[in-house]
This record gives sequence, C-alpha cells and structure tokens, in this order.
Amino acid sequence: MEIKEEGTSEEGQHFLPTAQANDPEDIQFTSIQKIPNKPQLEFILACKDLVAPVCDRKLNTVVQISVIHPVEQTLTRYSSTEIVEGTKDPLFLTGVTFPSEYPIYEETRIKLTVYDVKDKSHDTRSFLGWASFKVGELLRSKEQLLSLSLRTSDGGKVVGTIEVSLVKMGEIEDGDTDHITTDVQGQKCALAYECTAPESVSGKDNLPLLNAVLKNPVCKLYRFPTSDNKWMRIREQMSESILSFHIPKELISLHIKEDLCRNQELKDLGDLSPHWDNLRKNVLTHCDQMVTMYQDILTELSKETGSSFKSSSSKGEKSLEFVPINLHLQRMQVHSPHLKDALYDVITVGAPAAHFQGFKNGGLRKLLHRFETERRNTGYQFIYYSPENTAKAKEVLSNINQLQPLIATHADLLLNSASQHSADSLKSSLKLLSEKTELFVHAFKDQLVRSALLALYTARPGGILKKPPSPKDSTEETCPQDEPPQLRRQDSIPHHSDYDEEEWDRVWANVGKSLNCIIATVDKLIERDSHKEEGTGGSRSNDGDTAPSLEESIASHPKEDWYGQLHPLILTLKECMGEVVSRAKQSLTFVLLQELAYSLPQCLMLTLRRDIVFSQALAGLVCGFIIKLHTSLHDPHFLQQLHTVGLLVQYEGLLSTYSDEIGMLEDMAVGISDLRKVAFKITEAKSSDDLPVLTGRREHYVVEVKLPATVFESLPLQIKEGQLLHVYPVLFNVGINEQQTLAERFGDVSLQESINQENFELVQEYYSIFMEKMPPDYISHFQEQNDLKGLLDNLHQNIQAKKRKNVEIMWLAATICRKLNGIRFTCCKSAKDRTSMSVTLEQCSILRDEHQLHKDFFIRALDCMRSRQTQGALNESDDPETGCLTDNKPTSRHFYPVALLLVSSHLLVVWLILSLALLLAKYQ
Repeated sequence: MEIKEEGTSEEGQHFLPTAQANDPEDIQFTSIQKIPNKPQLEFILACKDLVAPVCDRKLNTVVQISVIHPVEQTLTRYSSTEIVEGTKDPLFLTGVTFPSEYPIYEETRIKLTVYDVKDKSHDTRSFLGWASFKVGELLRSKEQLLSLSLRTSDGGKVVGTIEVSLVKMGEIEDGDTDHITTDVQGQKCALAYECTAPESVSGKDNLPLLNAVLKNPVCKLYRFPTSDNKWMRIREQMSESILSFHIPKELISLHIKEDLCRNQELKDLGDLSPHWDNLRKNVLTHCDQMVTMYQDILTELSKETGSSFKSSSSKGEKSLEFVPINLHLQRMQVHSPHLKDALYDVITVGAPAAHFQGFKNGGLRKLLHRFETERRNTGYQFIYYSPENTAKAKEVLSNINQLQPLIATHADLLLNSASQHSADSLKSSLKLLSEKTELFVHAFKDQLVRSALLALYTARPGGILKKPPSPKDSTEETCPQDEPPQLRRQDSIPHHSDYDEEEWDRVWANVGKSLNCIIATVDKLIERDSHKEEGTGGSRSNDGDTAPSLEESIASHPKEDWYGQLHPLILTLKECMGEVVSRAKQSLTFVLLQELAYSLPQCLMLTLRRDIVFSQALAGLVCGFIIKLHTSLHDPHFLQQLHTVGLLVQYEGLLSTYSDEIGMLEDMAVGISDLRKVAFKITEAKSSDDLPVLTGRREHYVVEVKLPATVFESLPLQIKEGQLLHVYPVLFNVGINEQQTLAERFGDVSLQESINQENFELVQEYYSIFMEKMPPDYISHFQEQNDLKGLLDNLHQNIQAKKRKNVEIMWLAATICRKLNGIRFTCCKSAKDRTSMSVTLEQCSILRDEHQLHKDFFIRALDCMRSRQTQGALNESDDPETGCLTDNKPTSRHFYPVALLLVSSHLLVVWLILSLALLLAKYQ
C-alpha cells in the first residue's frame, strides 16, 4: 500500500549531512564483516512513549526505513514495517534486512521516519518524528541495541523513542530479558524478548552450492511470539533462478538435434515409390519449417541478458513461450527458541501453458484426445499402422538410442578388465554387458519391426503390393472374422513374394549368439586361470609331483592374453548390433513417416504445443530438484529414499475451470504428466561450469546435476555409480477465485475432479513403493512420527466429497508431500496474487502447527507476510513479480470467507444481467 503523506514536510532534507556532501569521492569506507550468501545486516524496531498529535487519539504507527549512501549522499527509501494499530508503544514484527550484495558500509546512515496512519482506506498519514544512526554505531553498541530519540522535522521537540536491535539469527543474545507489552487487537499481551541458541541449520542451508541456480534474493525478516511468549525469528527469501532460461535453451537444442536426425533418417530411407516419395517430401518440408522455427526461438533466447525470469506481462511473447512464468524459490527459515530450526521451500511458477498459442480450442488434454479420436476414425484407414503401433515404434527407437551406447560402453569396460587380467572385474563387466544386451534383444521381439521391414520393402520402386495378411501367431489366426476393421488394419501389411522374412530373424539372432560366444569365452578364461592357480598350489604342496599335462599347460600358457581373445568377439557383437540398429531404425522411421504423412500439420502443431508446455514444467522441476538435493545432502534417509524410491513432486494448482483457464489447466495436466519421462543423474563437477546438462529425446530425458568433488564423494555408492533417479509428479487443483464460483454454479468442474482423482491414485502408488522399498527400521520410525495413512484416507474422502472450493485438498496434499520429503510447487495463471496468498497462508499455518505460533498473532503474521509496503526498495515497482506480496487479502484458511463468496457470486450474476440489458438498449 502506498500511503500518501499529509503536509509537505521536508524532513529528509534536514537529515542530509551537508558537510560530508562536499567531501571527495575517494574516501575509504569500512565494509561490514559478512558471511557469504547471508544478509550482512538485520535489525528489528520498537517504539516507546509516542506522543499523539491529538490528545486521546490511538496511533496507527508505521516506520519507513531510508538509506543515505556515503558516496552519493542521496536518500533512498528502502522498506517499511507493518502498521501497528491502537498503541503508543508499537512493537513491529517486520524487521529490516540488507542482502549480502547491497552496498552498505559502517559509514552508511540509516534514517527511521515514524508516521501515524490516519485512514488506511484513503491512504493518508501524518509525520510524527524521525531519527538516524550510522551502521557502525549499531554494530559497536553495547548489547547491540540503540535507543534513539524521535524528533520533529525541525529537530526540536522529542516525540518518543525508537529502539533498534541488531539481529544475528542463530546466535545467543546477550543481556537481560526485556518484557515489552503490546496492545494487539485490544488485548494486552506481555512478550518476553529473549532467544536461546537454536540448532544450526548449516547442514541444511547449502546456499553456496546454490549460487549456480539462484540469484537476486529478496529477503524479509520477522519476529513472531510463540504460545509460551518467547520469540521465534523468520527469514523469508524469494530468489530468481537462471534455470528459467538455461533449461529451455538446453531443451530446444535437443529438439533441434533430434528433429534434424529424424529428417536425415527420412532421407536415408533411400529410394521409395513415387507415392511414398511425395509423402516424404511433404513431411520433410513441414519438419524443416519446424526446425527453422526452433532455431529462431533459440537465437532469440540467447539474446536475453536482462532479467533471469519471465514476467507475466511477457507470457504472450512468441520468443519467450518456452520459458516458465515467474519461476522463483520461496524459502522460509525458522529459528525457534526450543524447537529444531527448519527450512521450508516452495517453488512458485506460473501454470505451464502455451499462452501464445491460445486456448480457443482448449488445452493439450482435450486436443490430444480429439486428435487420437480423429486419427482412429479417419486417417488410419489409409495406412498400415494403428496409433498403438506408432507409439510402440517411438518406444523401440527410444530404447535403441539408450541401449546402444550403454552396450558399447560396457563392452569397452569388459576389454579394459581383460587387459588388466582381473577375474572379478571381468565377471562384473560381463554381467552388466549381458543385462543390457538382453534388454536390447528383447526390444526387437515385437512383430512390429518385422512387419515394418516388409512394408518398407514393398514401398521401394517396383515393389509388388498384395493384400493377403502376413503370417501371424496362432492367437491372431483364431480371431473371429467379424472383428471391427480398425482392429485388423495392422494385418493388411503388404506382402512381397521375393522378400525373405527370415533374414531379419537371422540378423537379430546374431546379437544373442555373439553375446553367448563372449560369455563362453570369459567362462573358459576364468576357469583356466583358476586351474593354473590350483595347479601351482598343488605343485608346492606335493614336492613337485604335478601332473604332466598341467605342467605342460602352464608352460605353454604362462599368462593368457585375455584382451586378444575377447577383442574380435566384441567387434563382432558391435557389428551385429550395428546392423540390427540400421535395419530397425529404417523400418521404424518408415512407420513414423506414415503417421506424419497422414496427420500433418496437426501432429507437428501438437508437438510444438507439447514441447512448449513441457519446457516450462521441466525448468521448474530441475530448479526444485537441485534445491531439494542441496538442502538435504546431509540427510542419509533422504539420499536413500532418492535412489531407492525416487522423489514425489507435488504441484498445487489454483486455476479455475472457467474460460481460458480451462485450457491452461489442460495444458498443465499434460505437461506435469510428461515429467514422468525425466530422470536425474548426479555426477562430479569437472570444471567451474556446474549448470545442469540435459540429454535424451522426447520419449526420455536425463538431467545431469553436477556436484563438487568433496560433496560428491559423500553420496551413497548407488548415486555415485550413475544410477538414474526418478520423480513422481502429481497435480492437485482447486480453483479459488470468483471465476471458479461461476464454474461451480453454472459450468462444469469435471476436469478438476478427474485430475484430482487420477493424481491421488499416483500418490497412493508412490506411498506403496515407499513403504515397500525403504528399510524396515526406518519405516517403523517413520510410521510413529507420521500418520500418512490417515492423511491419505482424508485426502481421498475430500476428493470424493466434491465440495465447492475444497481447499482442504490442497492442505492435505501439501502436508503429505512435506512428510514424504517431496518437492512443493504452487501455481496459478501468473504465480502472483493467488500464489502469494496460498504460500503465505501455508507458511503461517506451518508456524502455527509446527513452531507454536501464538494463536492471537496468526492474522497479524499473515498480514505482515502479505504486505507490499514491508518490502525493500519501495521506490521501485510494487508488482509481485519484483518480490512483493499482496496486501489486504482475505485471511481465512479457506482463502475467501463463505459469506463473501456467496455475495460476490450474486453480485457477478447481477452485473452480467445489467451489462446485457445495457448492451441490448444500446443497439436498440
């Protein structure tokens, strides 16, 4: 709230030290000793014995904090406290904090101006008094406390006292307990101003490791009383993330690489008949346009050098449509007098959606369903493969691209073990090679590759097309003849009498045979080596009476060349595998050619929209994963859960099911669901570039997160060996605004209900895996501390209840996520008003439920966190995107009081009716 000043007092000019203003600019200033990534100065304020300008008036006090920079000698408004009503001895709960990068020195002077807010509704205030101090005076003061006299603008009359107390979170405060009585909402409450030494959270707060992804922190400091009248201190921090642009650029680069590779594979199909060649040319034209568009977007993103996040005003810009809206970390650090200190993180981001594409025809959920339905009913009657087959083709291609380099790596490791003549290492390498090769062979057991090879053969120039069905297994032969046509389309594979169908079987089987030869050779080598050792031992124990045949064997093979014997076999395996991959890729590329040929341009437009939404969702996920990892590196149970079960990622959606937000919710649901194909791998950082690296294709992505060597070595062995770490994303949505009132009264909320039900089942699935795979001793302790089963049952009941604006769903889902060490996201259209309301309500509820916040201070604490005017740099924009939260918002746990919702909904209906009447009258 911007409060207008009553009168034209120029108290700021009385404050400027004119003598120093003429000093030369090369004066040396004393820097404040500071800890990296921590605020360099924090203090809290309280006033005593304020004199009201009018007798018997109860003061509504606010303090404005300004900074005089010693070099420029300019007055800068920095922040304000909250408004404390009805007392002459106000105790301010909102403190003042200067982040580590702020230019402040011991010579910097802080000015405190106290105002009496006469009428908040009309934004008027009157000046009471001011005081000032140098930062060095506060740092060197006894007990680090300054008591300053407040004076009028002319510097004469004393109108009260203001106390400035230095804050060092986590340290013991010296001095006696200071009992301060404050009048809160008409009630007297004695508050003991003391703080014991809390446990350090240095193990959790690994901010130095987060420098690579977080920047421009905006900090706020609070002190709230507990139920036993002790102080707890809260530091709230909102930070931007450079991953907002880094991840989309990485992802677009991968899309370009993948699409160029696909285009090349289409060209590598060779000569095709005129019909298929024309289709291929048409597909390549559209695909080349798609690649060009992606390249242009990547070029534009590379030019972005300003802000590290995308504001809501830019959500409709085409060049930024891959970038998430308002991606921020909202962190609350709590120092309690008796309880263990804690960190609570929430990632806030605008709902992943294709705003530039628009929502006239709905979002991805509806568009994909419509596209699949139309393909089944129309386009696919002209081609050979069903949607299931094309999906299978993409899956097989994805498996090929993952397994082929893994097999080559394990084969090289096997040769390396052979060169070292290490039997144990050889066995281990062979086991890994066998596992991956068996998966590779199994990927081609499906009949799809064989039938696709035949289809490609007949699509060559001069191919003879016939329509008899290809030979199938006995199950397919016994199918009734009156099956629907769409179920038998895949039987209409072209057949060519000259085509050798067994050739593929021979090529495919050669991979397995090559592996068997390697296994047999390794077994023989190890067996011979063990016999030599036994024979050597026997010759020593029997005084040289060794069997002649064994002596001859040892003499003829003093040490076998394992590498020389295995190397040609490995080359053969790679050659066989290369031939299989070449044939399979060609045939499956032909399957995809048919899909693209008969679904252009809708298929590519849906791919573009899905890429946009996924990019926004992925940027937030990577940011959340890195923050969660760094803050939990010293928690062995978390690390075990990470590689044993995976991480739950819970998205709290606040979108309505009305108008364009229906399309946003449909986009968001698909984008979050697509995050299941993302896995993480933690590696050791080899250079100073520790930003995450993205690899993979659209069907599967791996995010490589780099850690410093010292940190990496402390991780569990499974993580250090490169085990993929999986995530389980879930979305629960509850619309809370006036548009949702219209949707519930006159529209349809089935989309929200189905999304919540589907994702509840996913949470249940994760909980079952968690209880099954985590160690029994941990599970028993975990169940004692958490009633997760009860919370899940309660969540299920609330979802089934279909209650209007049931925000209990959000509260239960968030609680379950925190208890399962998950990552929390809160989203609305732009991550501003609704998101800030939800986050601040959640934070105050946590303080109340987990840290014993005094019940009489819940509403006041909520008002402090939601106030715009308490934020730093008040001379800048008050938009929430700059880090400010909203003021004067509803404070009910249910966001909006029920009575207000009923009134507002009726008023909206009346407004609509009147608007319609005026419109009709105008055109009559």
